[in-house]
Amino acid sequence: MLNVEKVKNDCVQWIRDFFEQNGPGCNAVIGISGGKDSSIAAALCVEALGKDRVIGVLMPNGVQGDIDCAYKLVNHLGIKYYEINVKETIDSITKALPFEPSVQTVTNIPPRVRMTTLYAVSQSHSGRVVNTCNLSEDWVGYSTRYGDSVGDFSPLSHLTVTEIKEIGLYIGLPADLVDKVPIDGLCGKTDEDNLGFTYAELDRYIRGIEEPAPDKKALIDRKHQINLFKLELMPSFMPDEKDI
Repeated sequence: MLNVEKVKNDCVQWIRDFFEQNGPGCNAVIGISGGKDSSIAAALCVEALGKDRVIGVLMPNGVQGDIDCAYKLVNHLGIKYYEINVKETIDSITKALPFEPSVQTVTNIPPRVRMTTLYAVSQSHSGRVVNTCNLSEDWVGYSTRYGDSVGDFSPLSHLTVTEIKEIGLYIGLPADLVDKVPIDGLCGKTDEDNLGFTYAELDRYIRGIEEPAPDKKALIDRKHQINLFKLELMPSFMPDEKDI
């Protein structure tokens, strides 16, 4: 059972320690979608560093139907933020391709453009980019490589969705942000529609509490296996020392 207070406090201290070792005085730069992960990660950074050292970046792709949630979060935390619409950049890349891009290509260009945008903000503001992935998403590869899967530090990657939501409610974030139905904002479906199982089922399985139905267990295991490469360093050739 999650010791919410201790895990939250330990995470806050871990963020402080990271910045002491990897950029004293630097700012945390975080993409704000209005969903639970970016909301909770931003709140933890504010507690660790103070609101003056956290910069939110809102990156709608044209019109974002739930952008009010992102506004609500940055206003609740009192942090500085930039709104940068990435639609023109995404459209220009897609149109420049000399072939008909696959559906997956079209889906993955936006998160990669957004990460490029985050690093542009970060480098101009003495920043460190916050990765907002969680253990549940990482377990089944529900992220875009070189998109939302990267960053400079990751406060949530060893916590499940269920555990993160507990922390969000514990630290007093608005319940509608914590409990917001997770939507990737790219394909119009919820995360759970895309995955084929609920986060509650996945989280209980990850923590060894309860196995899902056999068909869902098989699906989870397959997704976990084929997506492990996303969590590993890029393979690199190492020549024999005697040959160099």
